[in-house]
Amino acid sequence: MAHAGDIFDEVRRAEAPVLSAADYQAEFTEEFERAPDGVWKLERAQEFFEPDVASWRAMMAGDWDGSLAMLEELREFLFTYYKTRPEARRIRIVETPLTPYLQWELHVLAVRATAGERPRVLHADAVRELERGAPLPEIVVLGPSLLYEVLYDEIGAHVGARRITDPGLVGPCLAAIRQLYGRGEDVRAYVEREVAPLPPPVISESARALLPGYSHHTGTIRP
Repeated sequence: MAHAGDIFDEVRRAEAPVLSAADYQAEFTEEFERAPDGVWKLERAQEFFEPDVASWRAMMAGDWDGSLAMLEELREFLFTYYKTRPEARRIRIVETPLTPYLQWELHVLAVRATAGERPRVLHADAVRELERGAPLPEIVVLGPSLLYEVLYDEIGAHVGARRITDPGLVGPCLAAIRQLYGRGEDVRAYVEREVAPLPPPVISESARALLPGYSHHTGTIRP
């Protein structure tokens, strides 16, 4: 098997059609319903911008208790959702100290884990040798011949995805993600030990200033 770093480099270089955020979400929803082996996700970036999530907006506004309460309210919805969907596995790379976003997202993933998703955490030190000057890409795999490199802008807002359908690339990439997943720790144990004891995250004024440009929010969390 090729070195895992080579596989991720090939994903970055591969020619692929680019989908808008809306087209990707619609296509992902359809493909997820029939994914033969569920969905595998690799998340590497430490900052994302999620204005359509009410809990995230509460966190950004400084209402940490309210943000966590909203996540608890989502638990029943997610439990019902995952009961009727293919299995979802995610390996979440973490840097420490945690960014405010990641402190929040790890709580989200802990709720997802109790509802049926299977997220694990792996420290960034474990993937340094794979990155070769560039962070690992954000990847979603939905079968032996379907992979998306999910794209974000400079502030971490979702802008679309690249679709890759070459089995000769998708298969080795999935194998590399499975290997990282096998080295990960259950997110619930990690959150209990490393995240729950932390004080509320401190949101910078520059981050808050971005919010008015993203006024929409539905209160939903995408799978």
